[in-house]
Amino acid sequence: MRITGHETFVYRLPYRRTVRWFNSSEDSAVFVALRLHGEDGSAGVAEAPVKPTWSGLSPRALVALVEDLYLPALGGVDVGDAAAVAKALSVFPGNHVAKMLVDNGCAAMAAHRAGVPLWRRFGGTGEVTLSWCVTRQAPEAMAAEAADMVAAHGFDTIKIKGGQGIETDRAAIRAIRAAAGSAITYTVDANGAYALEETPDYLLMLADEGIVLAEDPTPLQPDASFAALVAASPLPILVDSPCVTRDQARQFTAAGARAISVKPGRIGFTEAGLIRDDAQAAGVALCSGLYAESALGTLLSLQFSAALANPVAPAEQSFYLLMAEQVIDGMPPIRDGRIRLPDSADLASLVDWRRLEDATKN
Repeated sequence: MRITGHETFVYRLPYRRTVRWFNSSEDSAVFVALRLHGEDGSAGVAEAPVKPTWSGLSPRALVALVEDLYLPALGGVDVGDAAAVAKALSVFPGNHVAKMLVDNGCAAMAAHRAGVPLWRRFGGTGEVTLSWCVTRQAPEAMAAEAADMVAAHGFDTIKIKGGQGIETDRAAIRAIRAAAGSAITYTVDANGAYALEETPDYLLMLADEGIVLAEDPTPLQPDASFAALVAASPLPILVDSPCVTRDQARQFTAAGARAISVKPGRIGFTEAGLIRDDAQAAGVALCSGLYAESALGTLLSLQFSAALANPVAPAEQSFYLLMAEQVIDGMPPIRDGRIRLPDSADLASLVDWRRLEDATKN
């Protein structure tokens, strides 16, 4: 199966409120979508969130990498062979998000050709349990949002974005618990906000407040200090930001990591699958992590999330609910905190291409 044509689309989707990340804030999100055409009429689609402070890429840079390097490198490759695609892309260092766009598009096209939904090809169940992530705001605003999302969609796990200062984080946890209920499971992601020397006290505070999982409490490195932190922690530590690739995941596993966040919307299905296989062999738990996908990117990432057995936390791909517009129709509803994936092998057919083209013009 060869690629015979492609189109790229750059578009912006507005948020319902301003979103504060650990290193930026934004009122809308920018994406690049890729549509692939196969010689047999099959089609593939993929989407990449474009946040320069996360990936170091602008939309134009990402499109240039895809069109100038990665797609030409696949000119003679059977793109239905994920290993062959990965090998062809591996000659170019870095730029994981741009490679993800091509890798995921090829996987979607292979599923269309086979006539089998991608989540089935990955061995998934088709139904995925989700969490909701409350990003940084004043504690009262975080609490109100958490309660609203639990009431509207039935989430039973809330991920709280910490890193606003230990006392503010404590106040946010207490306000959210009071608003959303004590029956909810709570995790905290501090995005590496705290110095190593203050992290043990921070972890004790989280444990005292009933938090069950601490993600990136401090800048993590796969070294002796990390091993000591994991061994002494009163709750599991989830490694995310510094653990992107398979090689990095192996380093953290060797240093004692027991839980890793894997992001198919950041590194692609192939690399994510390698991390999953290594983690299963080593007894390391995984979580399908948020990469701020739109509804389109969410449907794609969840194809992989559906195949994670016994994740340490529910899949985090629900962030699209904060966006006021989408480029697909018929996004399945989230009920009781779960979403049922479409039983369709043609993911490209779920996209409203006219709407996407209009969004690109704007």
